[in-house]
Amino acid sequence: MLETPEAMISPPLPTVWPRFRQPLRLGVMASGAGTNLAAIAQSIQSGQLHAQIQVVVYNNPQAGVAVRSTRLGLPTVLLNHRDYASREALDGDIVQALQAHDVDWVIMAGWLRCVTSVLIDAFPQRILNIHPSLLPSFPGLKAVEQALAAGVTLSGCTVHHVELAVDSGPVVMQAAVPVQMQDTAVTLQARIQTQEHRIYPAAIALAAMGG
Repeated sequence: MLETPEAMISPPLPTVWPRFRQPLRLGVMASGAGTNLAAIAQSIQSGQLHAQIQVVVYNNPQAGVAVRSTRLGLPTVLLNHRDYASREALDGDIVQALQAHDVDWVIMAGWLRCVTSVLIDAFPQRILNIHPSLLPSFPGLKAVEQALAAGVTLSGCTVHHVELAVDSGPVVMQAAVPVQMQDTAVTLQARIQTQEHRIYPAAIALAAMGG
């Protein structure tokens, strides 16, 4: 079987990942469909990622992630950002929910809200995010559309530590995705998302090792 361009650019990940003395206790934050949550859960179920998902926090009452999380039997908490007067107040309740479920790593899996020092200071160097571009190129919203508008031939995704500036923290892992001439935002996003599902669980293990 011929390898896809993505496979040739992004080498295979190891089939055996590090096992920690205790499973990593993850709190997942999501705003959308929850496909990265599903990929992380699958890696845990398969024994690749030695972790457990303690809680899923979501901010959009209509988000599909709530259905996925419930089907997986995970504790699920809705904190609707529209109910809060400030980002700090929302983050304060997020911190309380994560701490109540004994979380030690926070995993943003399609969290579409800027976070504040309230959250970052509660979990220093233990918050990860995944972004659909090869950072530092195209930070912020609509990264795929930004890439297409710029006419780049290579895009991808990045797992990085979260800092106050949007999409600015140290990179943990990246995967490259060639941009095809006929690509639209939908088709390119779909191929990038495949790589997100591939690298995010491995990046969590790497970050926990100090990588």
